[in-house]
Amino acid sequence: MALLILLVEDDDDNREMLSRRLQKRGLEVVCAVDGEEAVERARRDRPLLVLMDMSLPKIDGWEATRRLKADPITAPIPIIALTAHAMRGDRERALEVGCDEYDTKPIVFARLIEKIEALLGVAL
Repeated sequence: MALLILLVEDDDDNREMLSRRLQKRGLEVVCAVDGEEAVERARRDRPLLVLMDMSLPKIDGWEATRRLKADPITAPIPIIALTAHAMRGDRERALEVGCDEYDTKPIVFARLIEKIEALLGVAL
């Protein structure tokens, strides 16, 4: 069974690079480019995990996370917040809206993989 994750990232280069690296680790990756699409894809595709950029068009990652965690279908899906805006209090805010983990950009891939492995209970 493929390990399906949803990567929510509006920057084409970041999305392509991260998606490729995750696929090399054996993950199946579906992508969304804004918060609305993230909510729709999570409901439809039922990924095992969501990597959520917090600065997104249409609805931001904060609101998309709130919606996913408020929906019984998507509430159990772990979400890792990804943000370049690493301000004091952002980690706490991400956890408050329902994220299960938090990481900063630029992404340190080894650290992100450790967080994914911990949340999924698998070695990649």
